[in-house]
Amino acid sequence: MKLLQVSDLHYRLRQFDWLTEIAGTVDVVVIAGDLLDIRSPVSLDVQAIAVSAALRALGSRVLLLAASGNHDLDGRDTSGEKVARWLTAARSDRVRVDGESVYVGDDLFTVCPWWDGPRGRAALDARLAEAALLPRRRWIWVHHAPPSGSPLAWDGRREFGDAALAGWISRFEPDLVLAGHVHQAPFVGGGAWSDRVGTTWVFNAGQQPGPVPAHVLIDLDAGTAAWSSADDRAQIPLDLTAAHAESPRDRA
Repeated sequence: MKLLQVSDLHYRLRQFDWLTEIAGTVDVVVIAGDLLDIRSPVSLDVQAIAVSAALRALGSRVLLLAASGNHDLDGRDTSGEKVARWLTAARSDRVRVDGESVYVGDDLFTVCPWWDGPRGRAALDARLAEAALLPRRRWIWVHHAPPSGSPLAWDGRREFGDAALAGWISRFEPDLVLAGHVHQAPFVGGGAWSDRVGTTWVFNAGQQPGPVPAHVLIDLDAGTAAWSSADDRAQIPLDLTAAHAESPRDRA
């Protein structure tokens, strides 16, 4: 199985077009948050319409997993915390979004929403605890922010990691976490595009301008991860052996 991970497209529609063009070469495309851009002169409502159309086009060619980021929040839930309502409305069988856990073969993917306060954090905690009980060969999370304490959270001046995620990784030990949020991490000293937190591999492709986003291609069968940007490329081997994981077929 091949996964293509990007994040922080920030309403760059040409980058969505590129994803659609290459979708046939992979099995799953992951967008790890910040599909919209709150700094754009285009209103979020208009952005959401255009990006939702792009997600439908992409989902017609490949399974798409899209998590919300801090730029994607366009409404509030019943507790008053911000949520990405437009992304929830974009959900389909081939476009899986915030709060969903979905099998791809024997692998379980969990798409984590951006949480805006204690109720959202508690809800995500409960979702992860529930998903942890499901059988799987590998467990892969899509989560916008990287964990605190990781070079993936370093922008060259300060860290922007998520302490709650670091705690969840320690508690649940997923096999991979596909993140973003910190645009500069792969490009600055002290930063990185890949990291291992305990037994968990974590990736952040970073952000770049132009028609092609920085991206990570993960081949789960070959056990490799390759990062590509406009100016650099790198590849690492992955040890994805996890004694705690088991296939749904193993438990049947």
